[in-house]
Amino acid sequence: MSRFRLLGALALWLAAAAAPVRAAPATFEDTMAQRTLACTACHGAQGRAGPDGYYPRIAGKPAGYLYNQLLNFREGRRHYGLMAGLLEPLSNDYLMEMARHFAALEVPYPPPAPRGSTTAQAWRRGEALALEGDAARRIPACVSCHGAALTGVQPATPGLVGLPRDYLNAQLGAWRAGQRQAHAPDCMGQIARALSLDDINAVATWLAAQPVPRDSHPAAALPRAPAMACGAATPPKAPAVATPQAPAAPATPDVTGTTAQVARGAYLARAGNCMACHTVAGAAPYSGGRAIDTPFGRLHTSNLTPDKATGIGLWTADDFWRAMHEGEARDGRLLYPAFPYPSYTRVTRADSDALHAYLMSLPPVARANTPHALRWPYSTQTALWAWRLLSFSPQDYETDASQSAEWNRGAYLVQGLGHCAACHAPRNALGATRNPLNLAGGMIPMQNWYAPSLGADAEAGVARWPLEQIVALLKTGVSPQASVLGPMAEVVQASTQHLSDADLGAMATYLRSLPAAPSPAPKAPAAVNSRLAQRGAELYDKHCVQCHGDQGQGVPGAYPRLAGNRAVTLGTTANLVQIVLNGGFAPATAGNPKPFGMPPYVLLLNDADTAAVLTHIRNAWGNHAAGVSELEVSQQRGSTQR
Repeated sequence: MSRFRLLGALALWLAAAAAPVRAAPATFEDTMAQRTLACTACHGAQGRAGPDGYYPRIAGKPAGYLYNQLLNFREGRRHYGLMAGLLEPLSNDYLMEMARHFAALEVPYPPPAPRGSTTAQAWRRGEALALEGDAARRIPACVSCHGAALTGVQPATPGLVGLPRDYLNAQLGAWRAGQRQAHAPDCMGQIARALSLDDINAVATWLAAQPVPRDSHPAAALPRAPAMACGAATPPKAPAVATPQAPAAPATPDVTGTTAQVARGAYLARAGNCMACHTVAGAAPYSGGRAIDTPFGRLHTSNLTPDKATGIGLWTADDFWRAMHEGEARDGRLLYPAFPYPSYTRVTRADSDALHAYLMSLPPVARANTPHALRWPYSTQTALWAWRLLSFSPQDYETDASQSAEWNRGAYLVQGLGHCAACHAPRNALGATRNPLNLAGGMIPMQNWYAPSLGADAEAGVARWPLEQIVALLKTGVSPQASVLGPMAEVVQASTQHLSDADLGAMATYLRSLPAAPSPAPKAPAAVNSRLAQRGAELYDKHCVQCHGDQGQGVPGAYPRLAGNRAVTLGTTANLVQIVLNGGFAPATAGNPKPFGMPPYVLLLNDADTAAVLTHIRNAWGNHAAGVSELEVSQQRGSTQR
C-alpha cells in the first residue's frame, strides 16, 4: 500500500554527531520571510527569468489566488516537478499562511515593456480583447473578471499588468493546450481555446506594455458579476494532504466489521501509509492510479475503495488477507512487490481484517485500474512466479520471548506495516531486498535518494540517542539531533506523526536495539586544489551562511548543523546533491506546523558550483570526506525529473 519513494520509515536524517559546535548563532529571524526563502530563491521580489522559464511576481497578488495555485501544483492540476516536490509535505494551513504572507507584500513593479515591432492592427486587437472582449466569439473582456484597472479582484483573481509578455503568452498557451487546469468550471481554459495564437500574442503584448496604476492593490469586488463562472473563486477547504480520516462512528456496526474494528483499521492504514500510494494527487482517497516507476517499467496502484466493478467491493476478508500475507489477488494473480507484501506478510490476521473493514467502510469510487507498463519478460506472471520462488515466502511475525512487549511491538511495526526495509535494505539485481531485517541502507529505486543504514552510527543509527528524541523526530520531523527532508518528510507528514506515542516509543526502542553495523568504507578525502576550495568557500558565504552559520553551526529547530553532521559526510553524496538542487521542507506536522524551507539552487548553481560548495562543506569545520565531482552532480541533475 505504498510506493518506492514512501516505503517505510525512510530516515533521510540530517543527523548531527554528538560533539557540539560552539559558534555564534547564524543570522536568523523567526519570520515568514525566513521560512519562505525556498520561494523567493526562484521568484525573487518581482519575478525573474530562469533557464527553464519565467517565475512570476507573487508579492501583492490576492491570497486566494496564490493559495489556489499552491494547491494546483501540489494536487497535480499544474505540472512543475520542482514546485510539487517542495509543496508535497506541507499542510493546507501552512500553504494559506504562505499565501497571506506574500499577498501582504508591496514592492515596486518593473516598468512596462516596450511595444516593440507590433503592428497597429495587432495592437488594436490586443487592446480590444482586454477592454471589450469579442462578443461574436463569446470571449469576455479581461477587465470583466480582472477588474477595470487589471490589477486583480479579491479574493482570488490575479492582476494582469506588470507581467512580461513571454510569461503571459506561455500561460495563455498552457491554458489553451490543457497543460494548466483549474477547479471546474475551467473558464480560462474555455477562453484560451477560443483565442487564436495571434490573439494570444496580441493581448499579451498589449497587457505587458501597460503601466501599473499608482494603486496596484486588487479591487475589493467587481461592479457586476463576471461574464463567466469560474471554479474556486474562493479558496477551497480541502483536508490536509495525505491524511486519511477515520470514518464517523456509525450508530450500528459496519456490515464488514465493528465500529472499533473500522477505527482500528483507519489507524493501521496510517501506520502503513496506504493512502500515499493508492491516491493520485487531487483524486478521491484510495481510488488508485498512482504511477510507480521501477527499474523494470511502470506500475500503477489499484483502487482500494469498495466499488464492486473497479475496486475491492467484492473482496472478502479472506481475499484481502491472501493479498497481504501471500501477495495474491482475489482472482489468483500474483501481485508485484511494489505492493510491499514481503513486509506485510508479517501483519497479523486480526490487523489485516481491521484494514479490510476500514477500506470497506469508505465511499466507493468508480475508477478503473490503469494497466501496468512493464517490459517483457517482467510483465509476465511466469517471471513473477520465478522471482517469488527466489525471493519470497509467506511468514508470520515471531515474538522474541527474550525481549520486552514494547520491543516486540516496535519490531512488528518496523518489520511489518512500517515496511522500513523496502527503503533501508539494499536490493539485488532483481529488486529483492537483501537481509531485510538489518536495515543496512540502500539507494531507493528510481528516486536517487540514499536511505542510510539504521544500524550504523556513522549513518542514521540511533543507538546512542535518547528515546524521546527518536520519538520527536518521527512525530514532528525535527529533534535536537536531526531533521528530515526528502522522502522521509512525506512519511512523517502522512504516517508517523499520526501514530500514538506508545507505538512511536516502541519503534524507537526497537530501532535503538539494532545490531551495530559497519558503515560502508568511505572514500579517502582527496586533496582539494586551492582554487576549488576558494570557490566553494565563496559560494557558501554567498548562499548558505545566512541560515547555516559561518561555522556550519545551523539554527536549532530551523536549519540543521553542517559541522559534524554525519549526513554531510556520508560516502554516498546523492542526498546532498538532491537537497542543494531541489531544496525542500521538513514536514508540516502538528508539532512543527510551519517548517523552514531549504531553497532550490538548481537554477542558480551550475554543476561545477554545486560540486565546489558541497566539497567545501564536506571538508570544513572538522568534516573530512571525499569531494563531490561535477559528474555526480550532473548525473543527479539529469535524473531528478524536476
